[in-house]
Amino acid sequence: MNSQCYTVAMDLGVCQLRNFSISFLSSVLGKESASVRVDNSSSGASVVAIDNKIEQAMDLVKSHLMYAVREEVEVLKEQIKELIERNTQLEQENNLLKNLASPEQMAQFQAQVQTGGSPTTTAQPPVPVPVPAGTTQVLPSTQSSGTSA
Repeated sequence: MNSQCYTVAMDLGVCQLRNFSISFLSSVLGKESASVRVDNSSSGASVVAIDNKIEQAMDLVKSHLMYAVREEVEVLKEQIKELIERNTQLEQENNLLKNLASPEQMAQFQAQVQTGGSPTTTAQPPVPVPVPAGTTQVLPSTQSSGTSA
């Protein structure tokens, strides 16, 4: 994986963690705000209790996010593996097609690529596939037999 992409992903993850933590803690503290106001007139024990709740909430958020990040990393690793396999397969297919194509077909393809046209937009005859000697090749019929009305 590209280290620059990894750094960007980590920065995004940290940013999301901060935003999530802030919103989560705001909601937790919002529910506890009535008891916080009452306890402000008491001793410093309420401040310690609030600090403990905040620390517990942060630990909970951290553990949940670390678990989610690990799961996402595993999913992304699997997707990367599948994409590498697919890319290898397509490269092999591309090389095979290049080897089977005639020089005229390659020139026509290069011309289409240079003009910005898609090779699939023009009607082209099918590429002949070599058939080993002594075997017969059955092609599907594209013409209807009989008379038309």
